[in-house]
Amino acid sequence: MKRLSILGSTGSIGVNTLQIVSQFPEQFEVVSLSAGLNIQLLKHQILQFRPKVVSVLNKELSDTLRRDLPNVPVEIVHGVEGLIRVATHPEVDQVVSAMVGAVGLIPTLSAIKTGKTIALANKEPLVMAGKIVMEEAKQNHAQILPVDSEHSAIFQALLGHQKEDVHRLVLTASGGPFLNLSLAKLREVSVKEALNHPHWEMGKKVTIDSASLMNKGLEVIEAHWLFNIPVEKISVLIHPQSVVHSMVEYVDGSIVAQMGITDMRIPISYALSFPQRLLLNLPRLDLSRNEALSFFQPDPERFPCLKLAYQSIEIGETLPAILNAANEVAVNAFLEGSLKFTEIPVLLQRVMQEHEVKSIHTIEDV
Repeated sequence: MKRLSILGSTGSIGVNTLQIVSQFPEQFEVVSLSAGLNIQLLKHQILQFRPKVVSVLNKELSDTLRRDLPNVPVEIVHGVEGLIRVATHPEVDQVVSAMVGAVGLIPTLSAIKTGKTIALANKEPLVMAGKIVMEEAKQNHAQILPVDSEHSAIFQALLGHQKEDVHRLVLTASGGPFLNLSLAKLREVSVKEALNHPHWEMGKKVTIDSASLMNKGLEVIEAHWLFNIPVEKISVLIHPQSVVHSMVEYVDGSIVAQMGITDMRIPISYALSFPQRLLLNLPRLDLSRNEALSFFQPDPERFPCLKLAYQSIEIGETLPAILNAANEVAVNAFLEGSLKFTEIPVLLQRVMQEHEVKSIHTIEDV
């Protein structure tokens, strides 16, 4: 029985994780959960999975949750300290880090310091503080297993091979909803249009990042730290069909790819059950019924965010954290209607240019 903590239980990854737990109750037990504002869904999760501790955004929400669940034996905490409590609970074996944004850094790092296995879906800890996170993981013997479909694919394609034989990693990207939209029309796209991803169902922030290809830029940075591969050996290809989730090219010219349907329960379940696999009741990928698979280089004029991400990690130190923070603010401004979609990379570039890069030695620096 593997005992789980889920950071971000009401988000897309969290909900899918709990579906897997429901399907395999003999293999997984939920010890702790965290959520932000969606306490209605959290209440249902508490009643179904009976965790020992849950965390919400603030004291007001924790008081509301306690009033709504007066007879349920669950400890209710809040804020950053609450997240740390959920992530470091002594009975937890594995933490599913599924929060979105910088808020996931401190609880994820806290869990790593206690030596717990991390199923990592939250890119930002490695984007902001990759060196610190990976050094802490090594020092505390904490295994980090990727949940993002791209990093899970690379993780699987690397198994059984020598690192020195890797020529490059290839992250694939669908291109999002605006892949074939003219640049003129791109300036006037709506929030609703940007949230209409052609293949994946994700949260709002991640979906906007996918449309701008910032998501892929953050994934390049994450892959650099996760697999200890130089950035110049990490490439991105547009693959509109989203069948090949990513690839590893080796020095002899061989390319190993991982393929599957677009369902996050596959990489989530692999991170939960590694090195075994779970028998999931999901549709199978039928290549005979698929259209031809195509791959091409991303257009830098259409996707300037990708170039900015590469620039940030090439310079390193505080710049990736600055890029990430600026992007969180810019995406939120777009979602609220105060910034156009094409103004997101303009703002990010301005912030990067004005930032005085500083060295990172501690998490406080970040």
